[in-house]
Amino acid sequence: MTKIAICGANGKMGRTIYNCVSSRDNCTVIGGIDIYTKQYANFPIVDSPEKLPEKPDVIIDYSNPASLDGLLNYCLSTGTPVVFATTGYSEEQINKIKSASEQIPVFFTFNMSLGINLLVQLAKKAASVLGDQFDIEIVEKHHNQKIDAPSGTAIMLANAINETLDNKYHYTYDRHSQRKKREKTEIGMHAIRGGTIVGEHDIIFAGHDEVITLSHSAASKSVFAEGSINAAIYLKDVKEAGLYDMASLV
Repeated sequence: MTKIAICGANGKMGRTIYNCVSSRDNCTVIGGIDIYTKQYANFPIVDSPEKLPEKPDVIIDYSNPASLDGLLNYCLSTGTPVVFATTGYSEEQINKIKSASEQIPVFFTFNMSLGINLLVQLAKKAASVLGDQFDIEIVEKHHNQKIDAPSGTAIMLANAINETLDNKYHYTYDRHSQRKKREKTEIGMHAIRGGTIVGEHDIIFAGHDEVITLSHSAASKSVFAEGSINAAIYLKDVKEAGLYDMASLV
């Protein structure tokens, strides 16, 4: 039985994780961390990890980048493995996560969906086949409450494609202020925010007289919750410090 603490327990994803865990018999939620400590289930919610009444086997973090330092301090001091599923981290914060993985098991990815991670592999294959003969554009759509743009997933997709193409490309996030033709070595990134869209990502390879589009659409947040729970269960049994991602699960 994997004992899980949820950081961001009172958020939408935190509650979704709890609901998903409740339907399983191989894990349980023993505590939550949130600046809002209102309790909605049979586990305590505290405003800092140090106040957890019991040490969890793993912490799943779906909170805010601002909570990173406190969470890392707790996990490093107690040796607690952690699954980071929060988006919007700065480059400096990502480096802190990578540094922590030298001492404890850390699971970190920009998207917990198995389908998205398959999309990454398909995008890399398409890029290797199509090379520089096709222009590449990425369109991501999310609900109107999402703060960061472009999404971490869109950046993850662009990075995977760029690495396949020897990092020759640069990213263009906005064209309204640029009156010039599209450059050959750019990957366009476009963010749409509206309604209750859970998450949609399209990778467009546009060539001469043909267009190839790779797409993924999430219908509910449980897609990401289940992925993070699987990551937590996996991480509990990992003995070695290190940086793990979805490739570790497949």
